[in-house]
Amino acid sequence: MSKPRIAFFDFASCEGCQLEAINFVEEFLVLLGHVDIVQFREAITEAEWDIDVSFVEGSITREQDIPRLEEIRENSKVVIALGACACTGGVNAIKNTRPLEDVRADVYGDKKDWFPTFPTRPIDQVIKVDGYIYGCPIDRNDFLKNVQLILQGKKTLRHNDPVCVECRLKENECLLTLGKPCMGPITRGGCGAIDPTFGHPCTGCRGLVDDPNENAAMDVLAENGLTVEDIKSYMTIFNAFRPEDIQ
Repeated sequence: MSKPRIAFFDFASCEGCQLEAINFVEEFLVLLGHVDIVQFREAITEAEWDIDVSFVEGSITREQDIPRLEEIRENSKVVIALGACACTGGVNAIKNTRPLEDVRADVYGDKKDWFPTFPTRPIDQVIKVDGYIYGCPIDRNDFLKNVQLILQGKKTLRHNDPVCVECRLKENECLLTLGKPCMGPITRGGCGAIDPTFGHPCTGCRGLVDDPNENAAMDVLAENGLTVEDIKSYMTIFNAFRPEDIQ
């Protein structure tokens, strides 16, 4: 019986999620015993297009990205969004909060016309996506659990409980009660509440839970001394994308 053929691809991102997958050295070597990797620019030079599962990192920020992403979809039985940029648009979507011409001028100066761009979007705004592995970067245990499910033909974990649930399970002291801003109440869990466990506020890198009460979250942040601008900035670090941005 042939092994599943998997591939990794990248668009606008730091490629940290792919590097993180390689960093799981022992687990990655075990994975190699069960699959054939046919494309992975970070690790191999070969490139084949008969793919069972494609992991796609990065958001879509240019018109010219679309044909390549569609080619990946056409040649893959399963496509998984890998990491915050692919799942939610990630930090790249912050540019959607300002006029694109201003953003291009800030980055490229008088050469701005050399670099085409359009509003940032997660990959599911361009193609059908079969599953999501959240985070910036991805979490080791979550990645391995999801890969196991994918190879069994099952769906990836949705993680619709907020990070606060995992904080409670770990008996962490709530950072909001300590006067620290935290996105835990409306952010998808699955990371083991790693940031709050070590005293760092959650910044929402895993995306928002379904039907998040953003107004209540903003009220809580305001109660902890943040200004309206502070709150807007904090809540759009990883969650700036809105579907209306690309209408």
